[in-house]
Amino acid sequence: MWDFIKEYYHKFGSPKYFYELTSKILPWVAVPAALCLLVGTVWGLGFAPADYQQGNSFRIIYIHVPAASLAMSVYVIMAVAGAIGLIWKMKMADMVAKSAAPIGAAFTFLALVTGAIWGKPTWGTWWVWDARLTSMLVMLFLYMGIISLQASFESATAAAKASAVLAIVGLVNLHIIKYSVNWWNTLHQPATFTITDKPSMPPEMFIPLIVMIIGYYLFFATLLMMVTRCEILERESRSRWVGQVLLTQSLKTQSLKTK
Repeated sequence: MWDFIKEYYHKFGSPKYFYELTSKILPWVAVPAALCLLVGTVWGLGFAPADYQQGNSFRIIYIHVPAASLAMSVYVIMAVAGAIGLIWKMKMADMVAKSAAPIGAAFTFLALVTGAIWGKPTWGTWWVWDARLTSMLVMLFLYMGIISLQASFESATAAAKASAVLAIVGLVNLHIIKYSVNWWNTLHQPATFTITDKPSMPPEMFIPLIVMIIGYYLFFATLLMMVTRCEILERESRSRWVGQVLLTQSLKTQSLKTK
């Protein structure tokens, strides 16, 4: 068992293996992501029934909830990848952590913006210094700090170490985000659904939300693979296998142009 784990540990730690594997996986992730996002958006925004209290303004949930959930999940992935790179010196993990940071920051910003749009008709204001909102804003600042650290060092190794430490420390904020609605008396509503409890929403509202969440996570996986592949080509530009990849891509492009 240990030999099996060790073998795949070394495989996934190889930029060449990751690049070749993701070139095969990408279409199988990107296409379902596009389909789920299309179906979920049309279903949620166009056909799901209006909420009996919030009316049609509740429909922002189909964008806000997946974005907020994904923002926190991406932070965990980034922190775990950073820890692996910090402890076991795996440069592939450092690349994944670096690639995940701007994607997570974008989804955090989207969650904050859509939350403000939802808050205006619900609370009568775009922003309140609510525990959930404030801790989400702190997470955006953590993302921005990590991105800044990654860009401020000439050495990729030093940048990875510094950003990994900040990401790991920032995990404390995730607990605050998750339990803020339970620890404090906040305006933000409790979790829309949990894994252990029965959904409080009717199926015609809940199912499109699940479709959107799946679509968002598949979309993130697609983005992460694409950005990491670009990072690999940049860092491994002097490797022979990268030269062969670029040459093959160039020949394919020229072939398409001649056709």
